[in-house]
Order: sequence, then structure tokens, then C-alpha cells
Amino acid sequence: MLIQIQSVIHKLEEGGGLRPLKWCLLGLAVIALALTYNYRGFKDMNSQEAMDSAQLARNLATHRGYTTLFIRPLSVYLVEKAYADKNGSAAARDMTDRSRLRTAHPDLANPPVYPFLLAAVMKIFPGVRSAAAGATTLNIGRRHLNIWNYNGGFWIYPPDFWIGLINQGLFFLTAVMMFFLARRLFDKTVAWTSAALFIGTDLFWRFSMSGLSTMLVMLIFVGLAWCVLLLEQHVREKTLDAGKLTLLAAGTGAVVGIGFLTRYSFGWLIIPVLLFSFLFLGAQRIQLCSVTLGVFIVIIAPWVFRNYHLSHTLFGTAGFAPYANTAFFPDYRLERSLNPDLGNVYYVQLWNKLLANTQSILQDELPKLGGSWIGAFFFVGLFINFKDPRRSRLRYFVFFCLPFLILAQAMGRTQLSDDSPVLTTENLLVIVSPLIVIFGVSLFYIVLDQIEFPIIQLRYLVVAVFCVIICLPAVLLCSLAVFSLFATRSAAAAYPPYFPPAIQKAANWMKPDELMMSDVPWAVAWYGDRQCIWLTLNAKSEFFAVSDYKKPVRALYLTPITMDSKFLTQWVRAGENNWGSFVLDSLLKKELPDLFPLQHAPEHFLPEQLFLTDSDRWAEAPAAVP
Repeated sequence: MLIQIQSVIHKLEEGGGLRPLKWCLLGLAVIALALTYNYRGFKDMNSQEAMDSAQLARNLATHRGYTTLFIRPLSVYLVEKAYADKNGSAAARDMTDRSRLRTAHPDLANPPVYPFLLAAVMKIFPGVRSAAAGATTLNIGRRHLNIWNYNGGFWIYPPDFWIGLINQGLFFLTAVMMFFLARRLFDKTVAWTSAALFIGTDLFWRFSMSGLSTMLVMLIFVGLAWCVLLLEQHVREKTLDAGKLTLLAAGTGAVVGIGFLTRYSFGWLIIPVLLFSFLFLGAQRIQLCSVTLGVFIVIIAPWVFRNYHLSHTLFGTAGFAPYANTAFFPDYRLERSLNPDLGNVYYVQLWNKLLANTQSILQDELPKLGGSWIGAFFFVGLFINFKDPRRSRLRYFVFFCLPFLILAQAMGRTQLSDDSPVLTTENLLVIVSPLIVIFGVSLFYIVLDQIEFPIIQLRYLVVAVFCVIICLPAVLLCSLAVFSLFATRSAAAAYPPYFPPAIQKAANWMKPDELMMSDVPWAVAWYGDRQCIWLTLNAKSEFFAVSDYKKPVRALYLTPITMDSKFLTQWVRAGENNWGSFVLDSLLKKELPDLFPLQHAPEHFLPEQLFLTDSDRWAEAPAAVP
């Protein structure tokens, strides 16, 4: 026994046994960071994109197909128009479900990779896809502990938390890939610092907890950088034969294709990939470019064909993003239109949108590239000439990507970016952040190497100060978590307007095949598991166009988005029969429009919310929790 102990001590002293210990300590540090950050910073989903992807994934996991419970009126318009185009004059005479509301409505807004990833996890772990708010409990000795409630009230919606953990797994995987990429390009010092700054940046933590697909897209971009780097290096050094180079080029095209099927705007990066290949792949450039482009087209073609078959558009409702937030379609008017007149949007309006949004990106967002001011090191580093061609050429590739991402972000900007300027899938510049961090750190060390320190400890101090300043927002948040361990925890619900227990309560009064209408249909679809159409543009003609001719609307659920909206712009100037007037009549005059089919309301929802239905459903036996 004594000999074994002495052997262990000898290994530790010689250094060979320190590596497992270092990795264990590093793992514990990352886990501690995640626990403290999540304790203080976790919030339930607060964006329609995250809830939309989650409910779509649940439909896939429960064998409902690629269908959605979040119904956009624009999607109804596209499905009906495609049906009419295929059936001609006969479509006006038949009585079939042309809008696909009485059956499962196909999703035309989301590319499939991220929902399929979530669906796979939901299939393996059913608790990720559904849960009553605060229903999960643990038995610890004699204590009965509800881990999702706090002080007897709702705190965290469990599926939101699990989906956040999935994205945090992608976050750490991206950091690992960054580490090995930086070590291949530079050295271990740059690699460790880059990974540490990436993990320590508050912006990336916020994205990892948002439920958005950003972490997955970021991971795919780092994978694309790996492919581009390997392709260039092997062509330049002539270390692979033509067949293996062709496979590598095909892999590059496949990665771009997968990125496109995760977020449509990622497809723009096929242009800088082809440009990079044409400039740096020598005599084989034409062949390799053709392979990359061909594989990209083969991968995306089935999905594009599916969209065209259902809607006669290549990208469904996502393809109309350039028209959104123009003068004729402000706010969410386009997505809520049952019969949008796109002919009123002139090219000058699109041009004005491009110029205005590009100016905003260059002025406000580009300086924050990389999640902090480390992006400034990247741009200054463009004037540094690396001796290693791998570094220079990969940096060129990142630089090539920026104009196309800026263009896509400027034209694809919708009201989502106004509601949440940073945490949105329309924030495209953030996906290149891992490479920005790597090259920014490399310039920092280049400058640091020019300084002669009297003692080596001063160099370490400068590096530590640099890292702390970059990571200061996350450090402060974790410090608050430590100091508030025994204080009252803040609510995780993103209220207003989302409060899962209230949404579930309203949804549970409805039958699974009934249609609701709401100003937060994505939340009703995710938390309530009920089909819900977005609030139409007015409370009369368009409401009855849905309820009378497509599918009866059995309930209306309004949240502070409508109840507490701006009086002048969204009520007075919203036109005749707007929902603001409807709410005023309901609250002040205590009367509803004649012939309005929904006349029954539970009192406890008012005044912040309004729930109307066709009968006193709350007096009946409650439906099963989804």
C-alpha cells in the first residue's frame, strides 16, 4: 500500500499525473461557472423564435410531422394561394380545407436542422418536451422539494431550462472546437486564452440560454472554418490526392448546406466559400468549387422543393423578410396579413431599408463584433502580415464573410430585431465571433511580445487584466449570484407578456383540435400545446374571414402586448375595427361587438390579460394537462 502511495506521489511530482488533475479542475471550474451563471441569469424563453422552434420540435417528437401550432396568417395565405395555383378555377368551387387549419398546418417559417436536433433530444428525454409548470418534484429524505417552484409559486418552466442546457452543451462544444482551431493556427497560449474569453463572454452565455439556434449556427461556422483551413492547407502543401481533396471540398459544401438548413441566411456564405476557393486553391480551383457548390445544392434541394410544393415559394414565410418593416408593412403587419398586397412595396422602399439598416449595423453592431471590444483587435490585425499563409488566408475568409452577413442582416431585419436588438436569429454577425476572438487574441499576444517586462510576473498580470476586462459582465453577474445565494430569487418567467401557468390554464380549457387566436400564438403553441393563429389585423372583417371561412376561432387570448400597447400609434391610428377599440369596449363599456362569437370571460384574467371563449369552459371539468 505504501509503495502504491509513493508511486502516485512520484507521478505527481514528475508532472505526468498532473494532466488528469488539471482537466478535472478545469471541468469543475466550468461546471461551477455554469451553475452560478444559470442561477442568476437564467430566464424562461422570451422570444417567439425560440418558442416556435420548441413547439415545432415537440410536434416532430410526438409524430405529428413537420407541422406547426403557431399559425401565421401569411402562411395561411401562401398555402391557399399554392392550392389555388395548382387546382385553377376548380379551387374556388370545392369545400376542402385549403388553408390546412382543420388538419395539421405545415410549417413554412423554420428550416429543419435545429427543430430536428431538439426533437431528437425530446424523443430520448420526454421531460424536455412537455411539463406542467412547476410539476416536477424530488424526494430528498423526508423533504418534499419542488425544484421548479420557489416560495410556493412558479419559478422555472422545466422544458425551457432543459433546452437551455442543450444549447449550453453546444456552447461548450464550440469552445472546444475553437481551442483546437486556435492551437492549430497559433499555439497553446492563444488557444487557451481564446477559449477562456469565449466562455467568459456574457453575450454568448445569453445566447446559450435563449433557446435560439445561434449556438448551433456558431458551431457550424467553426466547422466550416475547419473545412476551409484544411482544404487550403492540403492543396498548398500537396499532401492529399485529388480524390481526398474532392471529398474535403464536398464536406465543405455539405457544412454550408447544413448551415443553410439551420438558418436560411447562412446560405449566403456559399459565396465567400467559393471566392476563397477560387483565389487560393490553385490549379484545381474550378473542380473543387464545382464540387462544393454541387453538394451544397444537392443538400438544400429537397427542402427547397418541399417549400415550393406547399407554398410556391422557395423559403416559405421567411422569404418575405425583405418586405417586413418597410413603410407599407410596419411592425408585424406582413406576418399577420391574410391577403398581403406586396405590389405596394416599391424598390425604393427596399433600398431605403437596406441603407438604413446597413448604417445601423456599421455604427452600432460591427464595433461589438466578437461579443466585446476584442473585435477592435481583429480589425487592427487586418494590417498585420502573418508569415504563416494559413493564418492570413483564414482571416481573409472571415473578412469575405462579413459583407454578405451584413447584407443579409440588413435586408432580413424585421420587427423581431426591434423587439430584441441583440438576442434574435436575425443577429448574423455574432456567428463569426469565434474566429473574431481567435484573431483578436492573436494580435494581443503579438503586441504583448513587443513589450519587455522587467519580471515575467508583470506579463502574466497584463494577460489577467486583459481577460478580466473582456469577461467583466459575466464576472459581475456570477458575483451577484454568489452574494445572492441566500437572498430572494428573481422570477425566471419573461413576464410581461409570458407567464406559462396562465397560458397553460387558458389552453387547458380548449380541446386539442380547437383553434385559438392570440397576440402571443407562439407561446400558446409551446406552453399550451394548442393550435393558435396570430391576431388578425382587425377585430371584424379579418377575424370573421378566419372564423367563418377557414376554421372557427373558439377562444381569444390577449396579453399585455395588446392590453398595454401604445394608445395613439397602435389603437387610435390602427384603423377602424382595430383590437385596441375592441379592448376599450370590452373593459370600459363592458360590451362586445354584435355577432362576435366569443362572449364569455373569466374575471381573474383582467385587467392585464383578456380571455374570451364561446362558453363557460372553466365551469366544466378541466382538460388534461398537455
